[in-house]
Amino acid sequence: MTSDFTWKLRVYYEDTDAGGVVFYANYLKFFERARTEWLRAAGIGQQLLSESHHVMFVVKSTAVDYHAPAKLDDELKLSVVVERLGRASVQFIQEAWRVEGEDLRLLASGRIKVGCVDTATFRPSPIPDDVLDRIKHTG
Repeated sequence: MTSDFTWKLRVYYEDTDAGGVVFYANYLKFFERARTEWLRAAGIGQQLLSESHHVMFVVKSTAVDYHAPAKLDDELKLSVVVERLGRASVQFIQEAWRVEGEDLRLLASGRIKVGCVDTATFRPSPIPDDVLDRIKHTG
C-alpha cells in the first residue's frame, strides 16, 4: 500500500484557545491539510477531481486521541498513512507530532475515514481507477 507521508506546519495564535494551547478541534483541520497535501503529492488535485470525474472526498468518520498539548509557535509534523483502501473509501491513520530538536513528541493520533461521493447527488461513488492507482503507488 502506501508509505508514510509527512507535512510540517507551525502553530499560530489563531490555532490556540484561551488556555494558550491548540484547540482540540484544530487537529482535525491539521489532519485535513496533511491529507490534502498527501493527495497533491500523489498528483491528485481535489478541484480537478471534482471537475474531471465529478466526485469528491468527504469525511465519513473520525476518532482522535489526544496525548499532549501543542502551543503557540510549536512546529508540528503531521503524518498520513493509508490503513485501508476500499472501492469508494479510504481509511487513514494520522498523527500530529511536536518537533523538539531531533526528537518528536506525539500530540494526537486519529483514524479518519473518507468516502468518495458524486458531486451532484452526494451518494457514494467508486474512486476513479486512475486515482485508485495513484493512491496505491504513493509513497
